[in-house]
Amino acid sequence: MLGASDAPLMLENIPALQDEVRSLARERGAVILAHNYQLPEIQDVADYVGDSLGLSQQAAAADAQLIVFCGVHFMAETASILCPEKRVLIPDLDAGCTLADSITASQLRDWKARHPGAIVVMYVNTTAEVKAHTDYCCTSANAVQVVRHILREHGEQAEILFGPDMFLGAYVEKTVGRPLHVWDGECHVHAGIKPRDIAAVRAAHPGADFLIHPECGCSTSVLEYVAAGDIDAEGVHMLSTGGMLAYARERAAGAGGARGAGAAIVATETGMLHPLRQLAPEVEFIAANEAAHCRFMKLITLAKLRDSLLMDVHEVKVPAGIARRARVPIERMVAIS
Repeated sequence: MLGASDAPLMLENIPALQDEVRSLARERGAVILAHNYQLPEIQDVADYVGDSLGLSQQAAAADAQLIVFCGVHFMAETASILCPEKRVLIPDLDAGCTLADSITASQLRDWKARHPGAIVVMYVNTTAEVKAHTDYCCTSANAVQVVRHILREHGEQAEILFGPDMFLGAYVEKTVGRPLHVWDGECHVHAGIKPRDIAAVRAAHPGADFLIHPECGCSTSVLEYVAAGDIDAEGVHMLSTGGMLAYARERAAGAGGARGAGAAIVATETGMLHPLRQLAPEVEFIAANEAAHCRFMKLITLAKLRDSLLMDVHEVKVPAGIARRARVPIERMVAIS
């Protein structure tokens, strides 16, 4: 049987629930953070919307002592790592991440043992325990920058273990021009965006720009199309979710003259279309694959957010020892960026 938090929302209930959530947040002095992939009604009620690291940094900077994180579990963990003195809640403990689950701390320890002396770079989309065994974290926006820093500091022959996303790893390898040891992990949503999806949507919208998240299964293929001259490089943008938002702001401001309107194909989770369309309503943002939908992100509903504030559930707290070690690679990444 469905509980109250799981029942489908009638359209007319959404504004009332949003008002209730805002009222409860004010009463409790809470800050609501929402990832770009959350449901539109969740994004619209949040104090801040953004990518996982940016939201965790907002959590650390906020005056509030209660943070409600509308995202997946590793994101709430990262917020707990960066602000251990605050309470961090997530509305649904089952909101997990297939990419974060693709490598465990035990697997990382075994990998490191097979490559003694190697430098470990892990995507921020990992558990706190994995971060605790990591030398540098990275995001999709700064992965290339982090690896180039390591090569400058430790020499061009430095051995690097990169994980867990194999598509982001392949993108970094191609960009820096040298091989890495790349973990065989993936985000099931981004991996499902294939080159054939790009080909089909490109045929339907031949003049559109491409906004492609480096986690996508199509990312390296698109780079090859650009290199071969099959796609105009001017319209191809390999971007993190934060980079996509910056693109929309530039288009809204009329940057590039005639390119202020038009269309852009977006290769990432479809929740990203909502903030993009809000920022640049004159641009037609088109999903590269309409099925690129993360069911774990969508577990967070307005009713569950309301209940989290009302009943003070569910707290995500990283043990102090793990948090202390996991903070080091995050701080190294931030210092580089």
